[in-house]
Amino acid sequence: QVQLVESGGGLVQAGGSLRLSCAASGRTLSNYNMGWFRQAPGKEREFVAAISWLGIAYYADAVKGRFTISRDNAKITLYLQMNSLKPEDTAVYYCGLASTADPIMTMPNGYWGQGTQVTVSS
Repeated sequence: QVQLVESGGGLVQAGGSLRLSCAASGRTLSNYNMGWFRQAPGKEREFVAAISWLGIAYYADAVKGRFTISRDNAKITLYLQMNSLKPEDTAVYYCGLASTADPIMTMPNGYWGQGTQVTVSS
């Protein structure tokens, strides 16, 4: 099993910044992709950003130019730098880890953390 623990969420004013972290432990895959997803109240979980084992980054249109995803393979840690935050970014943010065989923007067979709340006030 793989355990994922997110941190770094909180309350911030619109225009502010937050940095999320996700630390992985337990059984690790030899090659894996990692990503961030979010779920707002009353909505389905949606893709935010992902980064492949080779370091290729993917972003949802809603966050392009504002969010930056990165990873530290030695520490098995994923990061999400969020700038110019908007009230519509308010959601619980989840970290996902999956085999490179899994679709990177959905990770249907991936491992998930418990989530961290991000609230952006207007």
